[in-house]
Amino acid sequence: MTQHSDALLERMMTFHPKVIDLTLDRVWRLLAALGHPERALPPVIHIAGTNGKGSTQAMLRAGLEATGARVHAYTSPHLARFHERIRLAGRLIDEDALAAVLDECLRANGDTPITYFEITTCAALLAFARTPADFTLLEVGLGGRLDATNVVDRPELCIITPVSIDHQQFLGETLAEIAGEKAGILKRGVPCVVGPQQEAALEVIEARAARMGAPLLVHGQHWHVTEERGRLVFQDETGLEDQPLPNLPGPHQIQNAGAALAALRALGRGDGAEAAVTRAEWPARMQRLRSGPLAEAAPQAELWLDGGHNPSAGQAIAATLARLPARDTHLICGMLNTKDVSGFMRPLAPQAKRLHAVTVPGETATLSAAETAAAARAAGIDATEAADVATALAAITAANPQARVLICGSLYLAGSILRDNG
Repeated sequence: MTQHSDALLERMMTFHPKVIDLTLDRVWRLLAALGHPERALPPVIHIAGTNGKGSTQAMLRAGLEATGARVHAYTSPHLARFHERIRLAGRLIDEDALAAVLDECLRANGDTPITYFEITTCAALLAFARTPADFTLLEVGLGGRLDATNVVDRPELCIITPVSIDHQQFLGETLAEIAGEKAGILKRGVPCVVGPQQEAALEVIEARAARMGAPLLVHGQHWHVTEERGRLVFQDETGLEDQPLPNLPGPHQIQNAGAALAALRALGRGDGAEAAVTRAEWPARMQRLRSGPLAEAAPQAELWLDGGHNPSAGQAIAATLARLPARDTHLICGMLNTKDVSGFMRPLAPQAKRLHAVTVPGETATLSAAETAAAARAAGIDATEAADVATALAAITAANPQARVLICGSLYLAGSILRDNG
């Protein structure tokens, strides 16, 4: 009998190499042992970038599905359950199917060192190869060039969302170095939609594309997207789209929607444009929490959840808060020690009355509540510590039952909230 997926995933953790050298050798070895499922995938759209990958993928999927397409989608990390990472022809993979492909990958791998992300990516590719669909959306886990998803010789289309500084320990210290890693997904002759970029990043992407003969569809050159009179207006060489604003909140979702619309048009599926902006679902990205124990404990408060954790995410969250009706805004924040904490917090300072720091439950790399509170004060935000999210919420709403409360700082914190309040 096949083991439960949780037990199999636990075993996969034990093969982790002592040193993470970012190469694709382990992935190629396992894919060969599995009979090369990466060669049997439905047409692939490969998505890299620092911010907006997930939202862009969610919009693209909603648009493609509205045209009648069956769509596989791969994303990471998961929030509440691993199954969220693998969507087979429109539905989350079920327990039996997940356990079966994980078991098959474990057997094929033997005891050879391989990272958790590498072996689970191979499992996703195996599931995708065996299930009929019209498209496969692959979201890069880290970087691009040496990411475990970068094994498809000839995708249908690539997308690079905005590149910013994150994961420097793996990708490089400068924006140009990081952009070089993201641009590693470009393939000879395969078109690539490029979201808004800083100049240093765009130069690297354009140079790589020129070497690879990969046609680019660049924001600000080949397509434009703006908000006009409460509508989303998209324009490219083939014409103008006038659509509703994205259902995913925040001004940064305008540019993500633009990349999704540019991709739909490049794929000949432009008729899915309205669904792309109105039907996308992407949890923990300025998600309003309306049910569960936290909402019940604070019925008059306005509760939000966001998993963003780098400086660009801080700017995006701040811009979203700035556009909401004025209300006392408190942050409940937990962060990991691998993140640019002050870079995340500084943009939020003008929007936040106070920050309530918590540790991220179950994460060894969490900052202590004291460290997070100290970082908030250094970034100009009044801060206090709390034992956990529920305690922080109770303190906030005791003083102001109608406060706006944003739980933020980590996808892991967001996941723990969604498990109980999803």
